[in-house]
Amino acid sequence: MTVYMNLRQSSVGGGVKNPTFLEGDGAAGDLSLRDLSEQRLIALTANRDVLFAIHGFNVSLKQGACALGRLESAIMLPSSCQFVAVLWPGDSWLPVVNYPFEGSTAIDCGRRLASFCNRRLGDAASISFATHSLGARVALEAIGRFDRKVRSACLTAGAINDNCLTAEYAGAFANCTTVSVLASQRDLVLKLAYPIGDPIADLLHFDHKPFQAALGYDGPPAPIGSTVPPWEIENAASYGHGDYLPPSDPTKAFPDPQGKWNNVARFMARAFAGKQQTWP
Repeated sequence: MTVYMNLRQSSVGGGVKNPTFLEGDGAAGDLSLRDLSEQRLIALTANRDVLFAIHGFNVSLKQGACALGRLESAIMLPSSCQFVAVLWPGDSWLPVVNYPFEGSTAIDCGRRLASFCNRRLGDAASISFATHSLGARVALEAIGRFDRKVRSACLTAGAINDNCLTAEYAGAFANCTTVSVLASQRDLVLKLAYPIGDPIADLLHFDHKPFQAALGYDGPPAPIGSTVPPWEIENAASYGHGDYLPPSDPTKAFPDPQGKWNNVARFMARAFAGKQQTWP
């Protein structure tokens, strides 16, 4: 049974709201999620190592619930840990047109996540993050606002500038014990679409320099501080933007031993456990 933090006002598109909580068997494709009380969430995270998993851009509530529920099943955390899947409105009815506007949405979600954790999850043993795509911005925005050190952040296919850890989110980087990055130069979304959409977002928000490569395309420009290599997937493996998470369509096979996302789930699990990182 997966626990979800819901920051969405609507199941598709819509605005951001303060977090409420849901539970359901997303791994089995059962997306009839039930309300979970804030008090129950606090009890589930007390004295446990918490892993927040955050999906990326252009993902509806049901798609996020399915993919992240399946990710929890694949990561197989021990009983001393608590997985929390974060559902946020990084989508719209016109997803391609809407992309440049989602940076501010991700920032808003990250701030609300951090505010809640600072106020209500003080009894958690530790906090960590695993993200896909634009979910990296949600996590980094939150990490920079935590009133405690975050244990680890695993940023896969990051749709955010490649120098974000030393520029825009240097404060978040300093507030995280270890950071793992996973990137692929076979990711056509980050190779072709990101350079088009991101400069428009830059003009709208003035938060970072335009026309830079994405972190999830070839990793940070150079090894820095607490980043844990390796971060580049070999080109022969041909990982695209949709290969990092389990399928978000409940009719697709799961588990699937041949799914490329299995290697990513193991990478995330090692990052969370603080083990020496390898690929695959």
